[in-house]
Amino acid sequence: MSFQEIWQQFIEGMKNTTWLEYIAVFAGIASVWYSRIENILVYPVGLINTIIYVWLSVEGQLFGEASVNLYYTVMSIYGWMLWTKKDKEQHIIVHVKFSDRRWWFYQLAFFAIFYLAIFISLSYLKRSFAPGAIPWADAFASATAFTGMWLMTKKKVESWYWWIALCFYQCILFCIINNGRLGTH
Repeated sequence: MSFQEIWQQFIEGMKNTTWLEYIAVFAGIASVWYSRIENILVYPVGLINTIIYVWLSVEGQLFGEASVNLYYTVMSIYGWMLWTKKDKEQHIIVHVKFSDRRWWFYQLAFFAIFYLAIFISLSYLKRSFAPGAIPWADAFASATAFTGMWLMTKKKVESWYWWIALCFYQCILFCIINNGRLGTH
């Protein structure tokens, strides 16, 4: 595919994007920025993004994507409460930290539990309703996202590792899918 074809697809996509999608995208970008600078606005702005995407996903019958964004919504509320929690002297309780060995175990266990639960659920759905589903791929992406979001609420530096891993994985996965390499499962 040439650069001109890619550019043309991009322009067509921009023309077909609704105002609600633009709001969600801009809120998502702003939320990432607020997370980077450790600003509490990460959560209310992030909620705008996730609530819109829950709505759009349900409307488009993308129920898996809707469930991921519903999880983000719930975790954003939890993170908002956690980040604003203070001790008796009015000091913030949760601080940005690297994980110790115990927390690395928690991360991997959290990921594994969600991966298995999602994989088993999607495998069942594949047999019953969605023969084109790719359970291992969807489960990996979802469990990675769930882990990253959970760690973000705890202000763990490693949340960024999970988010970056998810972005790389999804880029590769979408390229493979678009080239038809995962066309038969």
